[in-house]
This record gives sequence, C-alpha cells and structure tokens, in this order.
Amino acid sequence: MTRDEIIATTNQVFADAFEIEPDRLVPQAHIFRDLGLDSLDTVDLVVAIQKKFAVQIRDDERVRAIRTLGDVYTFIETIQREQNA
Repeated sequence: MTRDEIIATTNQVFADAFEIEPDRLVPQAHIFRDLGLDSLDTVDLVVAIQKKFAVQIRDDERVRAIRTLGDVYTFIETIQREQNA
C-alpha cells in the first residue's frame, strides 16, 4: 500500500469512526487537541486501524508516541513494511 493510500484509508477511518470533517484531517492535526479524541477513543482507533489495515498494533509500544495524524500515517507505513519484510 502506498503512503497516499494509507493517508486516504486512515482519513476514512477517522471520518467514519469519529465523524471528523475531511478538511480537518491534515498531517499536523493533533489527535487529542485538534481532532477531539480522548483516551477511550484511542482504543476504538487502534481497533479500527487493526481491522482496516490487517495489522496487529495493540502491544506495540511505539503507538504511545503517536500525537498527530501524520504520526499515524508513518506508524502504519512502518508496521506494514515490517510485516512485508
């Protein structure tokens, strides 16, 4: 999956699961401050991403470093690359 496909798919997850307007889904958007997610939403986000991308991230410590939507894109790209290696 290309980075553009990862971005489009991730943005669709945010739009569908959290009803966030597409124009707010920019790489620099902070997940908590700008997009309004809370700690419970992050659990739903992890589940949605795991399903959408067929990846396992629940026990990955790197997920704790995610702050922005751009971080999510990069994280998914890294996970997919590792799984395909």
